[in-house]
Amino acid sequence: MSNSIPFSSQQYVTPDNIKDFDPNAVGQLDNGIFGLPFSADQAQVVVVGVPWEVTTSYGGGTALGPDSIAVASAQVDLFHPDFPDAWKKGIALAPPINEWAEKSAELKEAAQTLISAQIDGEDIYADPALTALLNDLNAACAQLVDEVEAETGKWLDQGKLVALVGGDHSVPLGYLKALAKRNSEFGVLHIDAHLDLRNAYEGFTYSHASIMFNALEIPQITRFVHVGIRDFCEAENQLVIDNPGRLRLFTDQSIKEALYEGRTWGQICAPMIEALPQNVYVSFDIDGLNPALCPNTGTPVPGGLELEAVAYLIKQIVKSGRKIIGFDLVEVSPGAQEGDEWDANVGARALYMLFGYSV
Repeated sequence: MSNSIPFSSQQYVTPDNIKDFDPNAVGQLDNGIFGLPFSADQAQVVVVGVPWEVTTSYGGGTALGPDSIAVASAQVDLFHPDFPDAWKKGIALAPPINEWAEKSAELKEAAQTLISAQIDGEDIYADPALTALLNDLNAACAQLVDEVEAETGKWLDQGKLVALVGGDHSVPLGYLKALAKRNSEFGVLHIDAHLDLRNAYEGFTYSHASIMFNALEIPQITRFVHVGIRDFCEAENQLVIDNPGRLRLFTDQSIKEALYEGRTWGQICAPMIEALPQNVYVSFDIDGLNPALCPNTGTPVPGGLELEAVAYLIKQIVKSGRKIIGFDLVEVSPGAQEGDEWDANVGARALYMLFGYSV
């Protein structure tokens, strides 16, 4: 990784055309993400990296996700049988907002104070100092939501498809708000090990475990389809039961049992697709996959989907005539050991898959 150009210092080649670009050559990160010679202004898809992980409560490292995926992207071949020419439409990194990473690192330390206090059985609301700290953290996270909304909205208004790369799963909320201002209605396909329907988990209004709860406040999102879920609490389950018209749950257990009983993956995907409206946003938490594919993610859970299964689902959504209006990829965390790029490698391929089926 040390010999490659990370997300935060990426430089771009901006040719007038791509006639001299060789898609079969070794990936050159001096060009851009996936070695492609596009600037953000030229590309059809713009990647907004949000290196933020303030409220993560178990494993860490997701703030390094955007950088690690950008570096690993050079190893991804551009040819794919389903979208052999997708690369010609261009995908490029938006100029980074370095303040996000700096603020995340600063605030995460403060957040750990609150998390540790709760683990020790303290009532943070009974301690004025801890309550003040919580209020400050929630205000800072609210500011990030506004900033992400502004940044993604800027690219949407230029006619770009935005790919948001986290960071933890709290970061897409601003993007969803930006889309809601530009679309009368859409659905969310949520691939995850967790339901993320907790109300202010650990006191954090914008917790990574609360992204879908917060998104429920966006009326333009008419349907949530949760796929691969295998770790959720009673309150989250009750929320699904109480909102059958808006929340559809396909647990990992129900998926596996259907497979064991002889149903095909295509048959299992059909009701997921049918539940989605015409416009679809894909929120892809990498821990929705088998943890063998993402062992360093913050909260891995046994079970999960294969990347090919997710690709098949996305492909069938597009074949059904539905339109992907945006997507995120979150919770990719590189390993702590030098050279451990497995999660980033899988993340880069997941990102390219989402790009290829969306353009």
